[in-house]
This record gives sequence, structure tokens and C-alpha cells, in this order.
Amino acid sequence: MLLRLLLLVLGAVAARAAAPAPRPNIVFLFADDWGWGDLSGHGSTWLRTPHLDQLAAEGIDFGQFNVLNPVCSPSRTAVMTGQYPARWGVHQHFAHPSQNRPRGMPDWLDPRAPTLPRFLRAAGYRTGHFGKWHLTNRQTPGAPPPEAYGIDEWAVFNGGAGWPAAKVGDSASGAVDFIRRHRDRPFFLNVWLHETHTPHAPSPEAMAQWAHLDEQRRVYAAVVTDGDRAVGRILAALREAGVDGNTLVLFSSDNGPENTGATQRPAYTEGDSGVTGYDTYYSVGETGGLRGRKRSLFEGGVRVPFLVRWPGRAPAGRRDETTVFTAVDLLPTLCAAAGVALPADYAGDGENLLPALEGRPLARTRPVFWEWRGNQTEPDWWPRLAVRDGEWKLLLTADARRVSLHRLPADRAEARDEAAAQPEVVARLSRLALAWKASLPTEPPADCFAPADQIQPPPESPRKAPARKGKAP
Repeated sequence: MLLRLLLLVLGAVAARAAAPAPRPNIVFLFADDWGWGDLSGHGSTWLRTPHLDQLAAEGIDFGQFNVLNPVCSPSRTAVMTGQYPARWGVHQHFAHPSQNRPRGMPDWLDPRAPTLPRFLRAAGYRTGHFGKWHLTNRQTPGAPPPEAYGIDEWAVFNGGAGWPAAKVGDSASGAVDFIRRHRDRPFFLNVWLHETHTPHAPSPEAMAQWAHLDEQRRVYAAVVTDGDRAVGRILAALREAGVDGNTLVLFSSDNGPENTGATQRPAYTEGDSGVTGYDTYYSVGETGGLRGRKRSLFEGGVRVPFLVRWPGRAPAGRRDETTVFTAVDLLPTLCAAAGVALPADYAGDGENLLPALEGRPLARTRPVFWEWRGNQTEPDWWPRLAVRDGEWKLLLTADARRVSLHRLPADRAEARDEAAAQPEVVARLSRLALAWKASLPTEPPADCFAPADQIQPPPESPRKAPARKGKAP
């Protein structure tokens, strides 16, 4: 009898050992215009981000993570597809349809594009998306809904014309409900926050917390606090659902901080989301010493926070300053984390960097490319192309007549131009960048435009100035 019991126990232990580990849930928290320096854990002297600091303390803080465009829509396209956004004609943010075509843009991301949620849904994951969308524009009729990209459940703002609009600034509520309802199966969840994009619409509670600051910093600190609290709500929901131990949580931002407006006065404005709040006068986010800001291919425009918590897999309290991680690496890396094989015909631009998520820094084998077609009036907005290969990053104009070469991460502020001293490196990287540019489509997908007879005229002015009482906050 004793022998039989022993054999039963040993059999049960062996069965558990042989059983595959449960597939992790994946939650991707994606902020908007949140600069690398806008975390207290990154050295900010006046902002406080306790929930993000907790996330970093319980996982890995990557110091060399880059998005692939310095503005919203193309940056998000790279995350969703694992491909450079220019491959789909997405070069700038999706605006009113009358503005997209003149800029060589479609009116929405082609639904035939490969997407991370589609791959995970095909493998049995329940997929959700809450918060910002901006893979089209709220004034665009006929845009494909999120289901077309592999999303099962969604509540978004800045979606297509006529879509039900979620409340801006409350991305967490729908996400919390999604977590509670799907705790018993693997899920993938995008939570794309509004913060810290303009118009700034801080909560009264957050404004009260920062009443001791000057006017500009008070509004911005309150917005950061609201975004950080949204992250805290998601982390709490995972704990309460009992799934935080098997959930991979990632936090990042779509580009660097917005440029402070030149009005030098309080003003209200209406943004793409339709919400009215404080304008860019209050956009005093920080790059943490990086050069450039939003709309720049220098690091301040494209290097952003990247925090990863994965209990039992990612070592707690780790700082990775060597792995060059980019937005197009997320799709292959997260599919590998979920045990999902990529389709044989998938042609991604990223690499599977799963070992880095497990605390093992590694060197990427592919160069990284950027393109910028937007405004170039500011001093650091002149580069139209950039390439990084190993420690070298080259920024150049479209004709490569003006270049700037920097050694990373040693010169993280890109303060020393080494182009004159390294002509061979400049020549090699210029060839790489121009060859990549030549490989891109010259026209957007022909069938990704809104029906002309359904397009409403754009508003006369994006600004509104409602009556106000009393002084600015």
C-alpha cells in the first residue's frame, strides 16, 4: 500500500513537471508624449510616479528603447505590425482626410497589415484595446473598426467617424473590467493612455495635489499623476484578479515630450480627440538630458521609457543599458513569450529579443531605421532619415548632404558630432539609410481612403476659447 501511494505521488509530481507552463497574459501600457525624463525613477526633480517606479522596481528598466517615429500614428503602427510604419504609408499622424492624401498618407492603417493582437487571437488569446486608437482619425468615415486588426473588445477615443467614443482620460476602467472577466484564460490587453498629450485635462484631485507648484508645472504634474494612477489601477486589478504572477506588463510612450507652446499664456484648445483643455504652454515634460523632443529623430524624440515586469522571468530591479530594443521588436518578442509561432509569410523588421525580457542583455543583429516627413522648422527637426547600427547613429537629410554622427550610448545626449572624424562610418551608414529609403513604397495603399462623398469639411479652427472665470490654476 505504501509503495502504491509513493508511486501515485511521484506520478503526480512528474505530471506537473511535464505540464507546459501556462501562457502569460500580456498588458501593454502605452502613454502619449511621455518623455524619458517624466518618471521620478529617471531622475525627475519635481514629478512623482510611484506606480511606474514600483513597476520598474519589480522588473527591468530598459535605457535604450526607441520608438520608430517621433509622432503618434506611425509610432503605434510599428508597435502593432512589427514593421516600419513607412511600409504602410504611415509617415505622420492621421489627420482629417483632406490633409492625409497631400502628405502621401492613407486615411487609416491598412487592415491587411499583420498585427500582434491578430496573431495572439489566432492562438487562443482574448484581445482588448482601451484608450487611444489614432490608427485613423475621428473625422474619417469608413475606417475599419478594431476588430479588423484582431481586437475582440474595445472602447477607444480618436477612432473613426461615427464610432462610439470612450471617455478621454479614463482608459483604465474598461481595461479593469476586461481583466476581471477574463482572468481564467490568457489575454492580451492594450491600454493606450491619453497622458501626457494635449489638451491637458487634469483631474481636480491631481490639481489639488500640486497646488504648491507654479502654473505651468502644476498642470503638467497633475496630468502625469493621473496617468500614473491609471497604471496603478491596472496593476491593482491584476492583483485582485489573482493573475499578476502570470502577467507580462510593459509600459512605454509613443514619442518624446511635446514642445512647449510659444504663447506664454494660459489657453484652451481642442485636440484630435475632441476634448478641450490646456494647450502646449503647459507641456513642460523632460527628456532626461536627451537631445530633441517630439518630431525630432534625435534621441529626445524617439528614446522613451520602457519598463517590463514579468514575475518569475524578468529579474526585479534590473537596469538594462546595453540592449538596443525598438518598437518593431515587440511583436516577435511578445509572440515568443506567449509561445506563438509567427506565420511563415510574415516579413517583420524586428528581432525576437525575448532573452532581454528575461534579464539577459543581448546585441541586436539588424540596424534600426527612422524616417521623418513632418515639420522641420525647429533646430533639431532637420533630420529626415536616421540609422543606428551597433554603437553608431547617423542622422541625415533626404539627400544625405547634411549628416550628424553620434556614438551611443556613450554620447547619450548626442552632443558630439563625430562625422568629420569617421568618414568611413558615415559613408557606410549613409548607404544603408538611402538603400532602406529606396525600398519603401512610394504611394499609400490605394483602397485605404475615406469615401469622398462622406467626408465632412474640417473645422475652421482647431482652437476654442470658452469663457473662463477667475485666474488660471
